[in-house]
Amino acid sequence: MSNRSCLSIVLAAGEGTRMKSALPKVLHPVAGLSMLAHVVHAVEAAGGDQVAVVIGHGGEAVKAAAEGFAPQARFFEQTERLGTAHAVLAARDAIGQGFDDLMVVFGDTPLLEAEELAAARQRLADEGAAVVVLGFRPDAPGAYGRLVERDGKLMAIREAKDCTAAELDIDFCNSGLMVIDGRHALELLDAVGNANAKGEFYLTDIVEIANARGLSAVASETSVESALGINSRAELAEAEQVWQQRRRRQLMLSGVTMLAPETVHLSHDTEIGPDALVEPNVVFGPGVAVEGGARIRSFSHLEGARVAAGAEIGPYARLRPGADVGAKAKVGNFCEIKNAVLDEGAKVNHLTYIGDAHIGAKANIGAGTITCNYDGVAKHHTEIGAGAFIGSNTSLIAPVTIGEGSYIASGSVITTDVPADSLAFGRARQVTKEGRASRLRALKKAVS
Repeated sequence: MSNRSCLSIVLAAGEGTRMKSALPKVLHPVAGLSMLAHVVHAVEAAGGDQVAVVIGHGGEAVKAAAEGFAPQARFFEQTERLGTAHAVLAARDAIGQGFDDLMVVFGDTPLLEAEELAAARQRLADEGAAVVVLGFRPDAPGAYGRLVERDGKLMAIREAKDCTAAELDIDFCNSGLMVIDGRHALELLDAVGNANAKGEFYLTDIVEIANARGLSAVASETSVESALGINSRAELAEAEQVWQQRRRRQLMLSGVTMLAPETVHLSHDTEIGPDALVEPNVVFGPGVAVEGGARIRSFSHLEGARVAAGAEIGPYARLRPGADVGAKAKVGNFCEIKNAVLDEGAKVNHLTYIGDAHIGAKANIGAGTITCNYDGVAKHHTEIGAGAFIGSNTSLIAPVTIGEGSYIASGSVITTDVPADSLAFGRARQVTKEGRASRLRALKKAVS
């Protein structure tokens, strides 16, 4: 299909009142990415050279959000809600540029599959069809429009309320997704009338218009999930579940082990290498890359982080943006890492906060260690050299450098740099007063 130009028109003007939200419907996320972004990525993967987004309600917010994932997209406003054909024609200027193919999709179908769109485009090229409608087969066709076929040709799209008894038995239903030969697009769209109960211009009418003009219309099958349009928070949750199941399966087929995959939550851009192991109840936020052979243990939360080969995270660990855990390093239970690099073999085993820091290879960070990186105004850096040993319950007051091979005594508060291969104490000297405990208890009881 590389020799055929293609315009993708994404209809995103709906108000989405059933979402009960101030956020435009198409900007609600699935796997941390807006529904509109999912759709734009799908049409681009299907060969869409240019993208035209038809906006209405919340259009400025939609345009602002799209700058991050579709900077080259053009936007067209549908000022009146007069049906799907009317919405498509809002992008008349783009259609008129003379693309070979025109894809019409909806901004609230986040599970749209690029392969199915590409297959529909191929039918335009191979069969000379003027219109290809993507249909699906739901378990309960109910109120869906039916695709009426004869001898392999699509004759009409019939609304359920207008179907005959025989047509109601058809289980092949209209998804609303459509591919049109660009040579005929404007003439077919302009021929759509509004002689119906609602006085709207329906895109589905172009099937019968094409047939009446001696042009060919056909139906191409897509999955139920690809056709799933989102209109409520409940349907959004259903789409999230389907997306997660798809992605988990892809990762497991690529060599990732998930002990309880249904409990693992992935982001749209999560990358996990072969032979990595993910235990139950792990959440991957945006921007996470896990290399092969790493182990992510239960109840860990990762976001904006890299985990190198053979590293171990958790259980109950939190990696925040900027966390970079080196090969065979370990971040144990109840540890938080933020904007910090752990070199190969470094260990942060438990009950520790490391922020704005660099930890050298094979350094050991004891339980309860804190890098005190924030002074109330600015963040400061802590540098810990290779092979250093930081005793338990240590506070490192940044900016500070701990030299290679140094040893920090437990319970220390370190405020100045420690040279390499040094022993540092930063705690008050212990004083013991024998026999004073009972006197102190008596004094406190008397006061109370």
